[in-house]
Amino acid sequence: MSINRLFSILSISTASNTLHVRGIHASAAVLASKPNLVKPKPGFGKSYRRIVHFPEDYTVKPLEVTNLAGRDPESGRVVAKGIGGGIKHKYHWINWIRDGPLDGPPQQEKVIQIMECGCRTAHVALVAVGDKLKYILATQNMKAGDIIRTSRHLPRIPVRANEGDAYVLGALPTGTIVHCIEKEPGQGGLYIHAAGTSGTILRRQNDRIIVQMPSKRLSPFK
Repeated sequence: MSINRLFSILSISTASNTLHVRGIHASAAVLASKPNLVKPKPGFGKSYRRIVHFPEDYTVKPLEVTNLAGRDPESGRVVAKGIGGGIKHKYHWINWIRDGPLDGPPQQEKVIQIMECGCRTAHVALVAVGDKLKYILATQNMKAGDIIRTSRHLPRIPVRANEGDAYVLGALPTGTIVHCIEKEPGQGGLYIHAAGTSGTILRRQNDRIIVQMPSKRLSPFK
């Protein structure tokens, strides 16, 4: 082996060892410079879009809204970029709990008006229940003057529900199109709120109802 060949092998080996050692030192230095971060707990998060000024008691009067435009309400600093001030809208307070009788015939409610809400994509329906008024999410073909029914009764035979009616999932037959559903009884409608979205009841599994969500994911509901 020639002298030049020997020095070439030694230089390549030495360079590779140096790079390897430097890589280890750099990684250790980076890890040492970063303190242990506390992982945030999962939650609903903040959109920094608006603050709705809710009163103590439920009302159908449109509520005042403060547009945040992506700024933190306390510091005023921009937190979420790309969110403009937008158009000023009133907020319609949705009653997410469709509360009906546990036994007997379902409660009848009359649709008074269908309106748009600038704070959501779905239309809103003003509904009269006796001498009380409330807002609910409107379905595609719902119109003023319709009579809708609400019940929490779980019958032995599935019911034939019309569009806009509210029943427990266990009372509806397989293949029913649903929206604004509760995860647990009494929590209020938490899922499938956006305009044009819907779920489908696929099957019953033990004490759960399997619903196909708009994302095609299968979710169990009680």
